[in-house]
Amino acid sequence: MKLHQQVAAEVTKAFSATGLAEHQIVLQPAKNRDFGDYQINGVMGAAKKTKQNPRELAKKVADALSDNPLIASADVAGPGFINLRLRPEKLAQYTQSALQKENLGIAQSSTPLTVVIDYSSPNLAKEMHVGHLRSSIIGDSLNRILSFLGHKVIPQNHVGDWGTQFGMLVAYLIEQQKNGNAALELADLEQFYRNAKVRFDEDEIFANTAREYVVKLQSGDKEVLALWQQFVQTSLQHAQAIYQKLGLKLQPKDVTGESFYNDQLQSTVNELLDKGIAVDSDGTKVVFLEEFKNQDDEPAPFIIQKKDGGFLYASTDLACLRYRINTLHGERLMYVVDARQSLHFDELFTVARKAGWLPDSVHAEHVPFGTMMGKDGKPFKTRSGDTVKLMDLIHEAVNRASALVAAKNPNLSADEIAHIGEVVGIGAVKYADLSKNRTSDYVFDWDSMLSLEGNTAPYLQYAYTRVQSVFRKAGAWNEQAPISLKEPLEHQLAVELLKFEDILDSVAETSFPHYLAAYLYQIATLFSRFYEACPILKADESTRNSRLQLTSLTGKTLRQGLALLGIDTLETM
Repeated sequence: MKLHQQVAAEVTKAFSATGLAEHQIVLQPAKNRDFGDYQINGVMGAAKKTKQNPRELAKKVADALSDNPLIASADVAGPGFINLRLRPEKLAQYTQSALQKENLGIAQSSTPLTVVIDYSSPNLAKEMHVGHLRSSIIGDSLNRILSFLGHKVIPQNHVGDWGTQFGMLVAYLIEQQKNGNAALELADLEQFYRNAKVRFDEDEIFANTAREYVVKLQSGDKEVLALWQQFVQTSLQHAQAIYQKLGLKLQPKDVTGESFYNDQLQSTVNELLDKGIAVDSDGTKVVFLEEFKNQDDEPAPFIIQKKDGGFLYASTDLACLRYRINTLHGERLMYVVDARQSLHFDELFTVARKAGWLPDSVHAEHVPFGTMMGKDGKPFKTRSGDTVKLMDLIHEAVNRASALVAAKNPNLSADEIAHIGEVVGIGAVKYADLSKNRTSDYVFDWDSMLSLEGNTAPYLQYAYTRVQSVFRKAGAWNEQAPISLKEPLEHQLAVELLKFEDILDSVAETSFPHYLAAYLYQIATLFSRFYEACPILKADESTRNSRLQLTSLTGKTLRQGLALLGIDTLETM
């Protein structure tokens, strides 16, 4: 049910009926619910342009809404605002319909797209760390929401599985195999990389051997490729273990690494040269972009091939974009990548458009995000200043949540504590990220994210268990009984519950999951007020059945909404 869009459509008709079809309507939730459910702004601007009295014009718009089947009242306030109150019987009808329909009555998109989402995409030379968390979590939630709305989503885990560092790693792997330590070393990827780097920096003979392996790797030497593949598979197993622990949808089949595009790089560069888009500048192949200027006000260089013939991220990303359009048939390309790469993507899309590879029918977008900060205002690190491994962070979240659960409910079994701790801990980490505007940096704070108060996952999960508790006590009740919205909080709760589809559409359009998080928090807080002010189980039978239906829709909305953020719910906490 798209309540907001439906109200907006009725207001648009009223504007047209009063000769204001071309003027902008601003419909927003009423700031003070005592005066209505929605407020119309925009009349004053229209009055100024048409040289009319704003209150008189607002009265005309309100009169045009007087016999509306959805709107009970339209009252002019102040210099030209209009407060709208919706008909409770219509809201009751919509609420009952949402309860009875699959997916809460949320429709599949009328224009489903093939959406390719690039997210997580770690470099395989090291273990995943906290720097990979935001892309993984944000991308996963967008994957879930777009899929739920009927789009065909193709996740792409664009792992960094190629480059000069792999010559160093293969050389070190061969050395360890000779010593019989390969399996032991590979068990700790981070230490493996550090040991290899020390050997590379301190031993010139080893460094030269590593460089030789880079050449062999790039020329397709079977023995070296087999060792490289062993390293890649070990790294991917580490990554997949994290995805499973976090409950992400990413699977091994979604991995399309940088190496996949190797045989497409030269043809990509050649085509840009043939089209006159790229030029040879002292042996370096580069696209000079007039749209972007450097510090000297000269066209910015977008380098696609080095003088020695080597390729760069730019070359790979261009080949990748072509593959996602021509082979995967992507109609919307989304790159969930750190905000620091914004200029790169602006330039990438510009080059692709110049080459005719990115047609107007395909929408390519960078979905940027800020940095996860510590409470000291600096990027989140361990106490010793090292990068925090992602698996270590997950384990700490679960351990902290389990300790809180055990303290709160000491009578629970060890298995129950472990299960609840895992759901709450992982949910807390995800929600702490998803509840923030992704473009901003945010402070990672264990105490606030695990709190049962405020805008946190535990608070929402607890609100859901409260709903389940009501139904455990309710016994038999009539799920088909009429819904009555006589009390203000009943009315308000119904209005908010019927905006779920509006919110999902907004997230799908803007790629901002925090809109959904904010909505769920609003539902949870409103339900808490409703629960305290409107007795459910002790009310008379008709009121009881009506309020149980509102409670049921609240629970289903919370569960579905949290699931779309990748967060599990619990029956008890």
